[in-house]
Amino acid sequence: MKKVNLSDAEWKLMNLLWESEPRTIMQLTNELKTETGWTKHTVISFLKRMQEKGAVHYEDGEKAKLYYPDLKREEAALRETEDFLERVFQGRMGMMINTMVQQKALSKEELAELHKILEQAEGQDV
Repeated sequence: MKKVNLSDAEWKLMNLLWESEPRTIMQLTNELKTETGWTKHTVISFLKRMQEKGAVHYEDGEKAKLYYPDLKREEAALRETEDFLERVFQGRMGMMINTMVQQKALSKEELAELHKILEQAEGQDV
């Protein structure tokens, strides 16, 4: 798995590319303009940095560059989760879940889902 750390801004672009690829600079800019206020030049800067990191690549299209993700969403999410868990909870999942339970940050539905996941994990060789 590639070790690519994405900034919050880069996550915004990656999410759009994971939704639908390829996309042009103008498509990305138009999609994010209202939410972020980014100009075409800002998007170009982010894409260039992401290309250097190995997160995206482009191919020349008929009228514009077509950008594609080079990371899988699942890989990026796993990496981000591992980094967060290590940084905030010393890598201890139990500590994170205990904190969320104590702060009542989990709904009954989320607790039921977590319980189901743990039951399924017990049946697997981990």
